[in-house]
Amino acid sequence: MTTPLRGKRAVVLGFARQGRALARWLPAQGASVVVSDLNSADALGDLSVYPDVEFVLGQHPASLLDGADLLCISGGVPLELEVVQAALRRGIPLTNDAQLFLERCPAPVIGITGSAGKTTTTTLAGDILRQAGYRTWVGGNIGDVLLDVLADIQPDDRVVMELSSFQLEIMTASPQVAAVLNITPNHLDRHGTMEAYTRAKAQIIAHQAADSVAVLGRDDPGSRALADAVVGGLAWFSRYEMVADGAFMAGQRLLVAGLSSADGAPRVVCERGDIRLRGDHNLLNALAACAAAGAGGAPPAAMAEAIRAFEGVAHRLEVVRTLDGVTWVNDSIATAPERVMAALRSFDEPLVLLAGGKDKKLPWAEMIELALTKARHIVAFGHAGALVVDTVRQIAGDTRAVTQVETLAQAVALARELAQPGDVVLLSPGGTSYDAYRDFAERGVHFRQLVNGL
Repeated sequence: MTTPLRGKRAVVLGFARQGRALARWLPAQGASVVVSDLNSADALGDLSVYPDVEFVLGQHPASLLDGADLLCISGGVPLELEVVQAALRRGIPLTNDAQLFLERCPAPVIGITGSAGKTTTTTLAGDILRQAGYRTWVGGNIGDVLLDVLADIQPDDRVVMELSSFQLEIMTASPQVAAVLNITPNHLDRHGTMEAYTRAKAQIIAHQAADSVAVLGRDDPGSRALADAVVGGLAWFSRYEMVADGAFMAGQRLLVAGLSSADGAPRVVCERGDIRLRGDHNLLNALAACAAAGAGGAPPAAMAEAIRAFEGVAHRLEVVRTLDGVTWVNDSIATAPERVMAALRSFDEPLVLLAGGKDKKLPWAEMIELALTKARHIVAFGHAGALVVDTVRQIAGDTRAVTQVETLAQAVALARELAQPGDVVLLSPGGTSYDAYRDFAERGVHFRQLVNGL
């Protein structure tokens, strides 16, 4: 069902990327718009470019909801906020930019979510669909807020949309093709429990129609468990099993079956060596991208061309430089211990691991245990630095393998002293960036600057 907007009063909570897009788009749809943000006007920049928007800043007063017809929530706004709970008590519908876009998009949408690998898979799926000849729009939780380009999208186009659990937890619309890459512990500081986190992820398939397709990771227990909830078509991706619909590995070859194939028979896409990204997790990302793009109409030849050209996405096992025989790698996107483990398994070289950031109330022990077998030394930094040191002490019985510093700059300086020729210095923190940076990208950019300044 499409949310009516003309003549309605819409309240937007949060004025970051998504909130600003709503403030541009909603007035053009005939809605009266109130934006509320906890920051001051000075912190938010020039607000005069939003002449049709009323601003309530520094607080979220209960009076915001007076006369409101809907409450639009940016991804970073927790549902536990009193103003959100008050809206629910009053029966005011919740929505967000992704929901409003999905309700109105005239083209097929391939939505992608997961605890890890979303951005790489989304970007590669977009490249595959472009290679297949579709005019393709990529955005959502990455890149462009797709409401900004909605008026330009045509029915024969394709849209690839990354969706986070924060967006999904309130949504009542699902994309035509919905991929769940994996479900492992993440964002428990926001969702509280794995059950709540899984429910949020499952929303991507919960509202699909009978002619839709769900793409699930057969090798991941969390993703695989959603199969019983699928109401339309079901495609899989797997490293270990042949599947009738989806993408899989046979020896060193990536194949697809079913999907857009005329006879459904398996077709070779490429060799594993054609995938230029390190790590088994990136092999899974390539399989998922093929399954999702294939469900969106892309043939194997387009998959092969896109995979061979794909060099990855910034801040994801990104090689910054090699200096004096030491390779420096930026994996700032690794904001959960599970992602650090995938990074660690991508290297055979001796490592100096930079770990820390801000903890999300996730388990660290399994990651630290692996790190102690892979890393020459661990440099712990930031808010979670003491947690990393304590976890090393619990597992190893001492702290000889770890040194705690305060900042990323200090971590880089110490790594420079510790690393030997042939080593890899790996920034793969395991925590978020919010103890010192606006986001993981800002942290990754600072790491690049520090390394390039050595």
